[in-house]
Amino acid sequence: MEIVIVPDAAAGGELIAAAIADLLSVKPDALLGVATGSTPLPIYQALAARVQAAELDASRARICQLDEYVGLPAGHPESYRSVVLREVVEPLGLTEASFIGPDGNAEDIAAAATAYDRALAEAGGVDLQLLGIGTDGHIGFNEPCSSLASRTRIKTLTRQTREDNARFFDSLDDVPHHVITQGIGTILEARHLVLLATGEAKAEAVALSVEGPLSAMVPASALQLHPHATVVVDEAAASGLKLAGYFRDTYAAKPSWQKL
Repeated sequence: MEIVIVPDAAAGGELIAAAIADLLSVKPDALLGVATGSTPLPIYQALAARVQAAELDASRARICQLDEYVGLPAGHPESYRSVVLREVVEPLGLTEASFIGPDGNAEDIAAAATAYDRALAEAGGVDLQLLGIGTDGHIGFNEPCSSLASRTRIKTLTRQTREDNARFFDSLDDVPHHVITQGIGTILEARHLVLLATGEAKAEAVALSVEGPLSAMVPASALQLHPHATVVVDEAAASGLKLAGYFRDTYAAKPSWQKL
């Protein structure tokens, strides 16, 4: 696992956007797994700026969802399909044909989850999966005590997660209780995992995930098992890291030929 400490969220967005641009330069049709929420917005903004400046051709890229609410009406502005189309697909000049996501309104949610796992495999697997981290250490919507071998499935959100996400809705009561999420085992199949965390509120979760033991209580600690996982944190999110000095030295001494 590589830990990169950046000055702020904008710097993290630029760094990760550069890594995605490098990937698309060698694999134009790469399957990019995207996360939602406010944390990854600097990444998407940096990517869109590169496309608009004709510095990046993303026209053949494919996009897939990490998770989706269960039961929101089709086209609801806070369904993750709507969010991804609005914040990623459209700004990059892509179409819905490039997009893969689970059906949160399926009659059989369990079957829809299994079908999504199968669709990702049939698409050749995820080349780069973007991740955020919850204040309780969750990735995707794999809440604490999720199986580290779990597959895409339905999950019940904790009250903390619903409270964290209530800012996107009119009230807490409007936040769904259930989601379809890629499981931890599914996430770990991506070729490159990139987690971005910003703000002091994420500092404890970052420290437990990076420096703590592997534990289902901290789902993001599963990144320790991955052969190519990158954790990008701003100064505030890095404030709980005991080995912050070492991580800075390691990144400063990184060979120029070694990509993120």
